[in-house]
Parts: sequence; C-alpha cells; structure tokens
Amino acid sequence: MKKNMKMLCAAGLATLFCTFGSTKVALAAEYPERPITMVVAYAPGGGTDLVARLIAPYIEKYLGNGARIVVSNKLGAGGAIGFAELAKAPADGYTIGFLNTPNLVSIPIERETSFTWKSYDLLGNLIDDPGAFTVNTSNPIRTLKELAAYAKDNPGKVTVGTTGVGSDDHLSMLIFAKASGLKMTHVPYKGSGEVRAALASDQLVVGAINVGEALQYIKGGSPIRILGQMSKERTSLAPNIPTFIEQGYNMESASLRGLAAPKGLPADVHAKLVKAVAQAAADPAYIKQASEMFAPVRYLPPDAYRKELENSEKDLRQLWKEVPWKE
Repeated sequence: MKKNMKMLCAAGLATLFCTFGSTKVALAAEYPERPITMVVAYAPGGGTDLVARLIAPYIEKYLGNGARIVVSNKLGAGGAIGFAELAKAPADGYTIGFLNTPNLVSIPIERETSFTWKSYDLLGNLIDDPGAFTVNTSNPIRTLKELAAYAKDNPGKVTVGTTGVGSDDHLSMLIFAKASGLKMTHVPYKGSGEVRAALASDQLVVGAINVGEALQYIKGGSPIRILGQMSKERTSLAPNIPTFIEQGYNMESASLRGLAAPKGLPADVHAKLVKAVAQAAADPAYIKQASEMFAPVRYLPPDAYRKELENSEKDLRQLWKEVPWKE
C-alpha cells in the first residue's frame, strides 16, 4: 500500500502533498504550467501591439516548459486602463504586460491613479522609439516651419492626433505649440493605429506618430509623410529625415516600451522571466524581424530601466509645472 502511494505522488503534475507516516512531501510543478497573459494598453495594430506579438514567441521559447503567451489589449484613457489592469493582477507570473513612457509616468502626475511606475516588477525595456510629426502625402506641408506658418495663419485649425492625454505625442505637440507660439487642436485616440487611420483618411492635419510606427505604416502603403523626428540625431531607421533640432526646434522625445509584472513576484519566477526577456531581446532572429518592422530596439535590464523611469518622472514633474497637459 505504501509503495502504491509513493508511485501516485511521483506521478503528480501539480503541487501535491502525500503523507508517509509523519513526513509530508511536496512536488511543485515547474513554472509556467498555464498560459501567460501579456497586457497591451493600446489598440491592435499599433507599435506596442506589433512588438508584443513579435516578442511573445521568443519569450515562450526561452521560458520553456511549453510556455504560451496570449496578448490581451486593454485600451483606453491614454494607456491608464491597461496599466491599472496589469498593476492589480495577481503577482504570480501569469500576467505580464507592456509599460509605455511617458504615459506610465505622466498620467499619475496629472491625476490620481491606482498605479505608478513603482507598482510593477520590471522585466526589461525592449524599444526606444523617437517621436515624429507626420502628414498625409496629399498635404503640401513638407517642413516644420511650413507647418508652423500654416498653423499661424489658421489658428486652431491644425488638428493633431495622439495616443492620448499625457502621451509622448501629446506632450511634444504642447511643447512645439509653445515654442512656436501656436494654437493647435488636440485629438486623442486609443492607439497609434487609430491615429494612422485618421491621418490616412484626411481627418487630421498632423499625426503625432513615433518614427518606427510611421515607417511601418508607410511600408504598408499608408499615405504618410514624416516632417521631422524628435531624436537628438537622425536615427539609422530614418537617416534622410531631419530632426526637430536641425529644423530649429530644440526638442527631443521618445517612447520606451518595456515589460513588467505586478509588484511582488516570487523571486524565482521574476528571475526566470527577466532571463527569458533578456534572451528574447538578444535573439538574432527577433532583432532581424524587429528591424524589418522598423522597431527601434533598445534592451535595458531592470536596474537600468528603473533608472530611466526615475529620470523620466523627474523631468515630467518639472514639465508639468511649466506646461500642464490637461486636455
């Protein structure tokens, strides 16, 4: 009888407790034993969504144990709905998700939220995508100075589509308008895919879309032209497109997109996820595919990622004092 009980314990696939006299034996299943949800706080078809669906199979590969990741889009409120959803999920390793700056940092500055960037266990940053202003190819405007001149002659008629209040797109619009003394009209959307669609159908004058995303859309046939990129220097992705600085506007802006989990992960699960994300980010096949879809890769391990978020919060709190982004 005792021999049969030992065989039953050895065959257990989940955590199972068997008692042999006064001795308890615990057999724990290896993580992950069920599907992992990857939360994306923006709409399908946007830059974050595309990167999520690209990186997921590579993380599955390096997690091993038959890992399966399911992307779940929780869009709305400039990313706040998805960020909140991720923060409140059980800290068991079965919910991870993307964090997007500056929205992750700017939203808690402008209003009370159920999350801050400190609400998560960081797993690593993957993307650093500079901001950009784009127009429909049918629009005669080709430079930022031409855009400024048009906005000056048509106060309030320059509509600018962004991914929401407090997003990098929105903040760059405010900074550009202030630097130029212009009045522009903000039109928030749930994701860059919606901004692209509105711009392509001539519902907007300007689409504030990050460089990598804009290049993806152009490759896909969208009638979009980039007026300028907000990197310090021209990126390798867009070497022929001048920066805002080159065009006389001292502006830099970019969106970090990294992975995190709810605060309080078991140490062994956190370590396994961090390792799998790092391995996925370094996989030559992933890097090649990311390059082909114009995703500007920039892997940062958790400590370096944390430092970037700390600096971002410091800068944005100062900006809030100068240019509050309320609408």
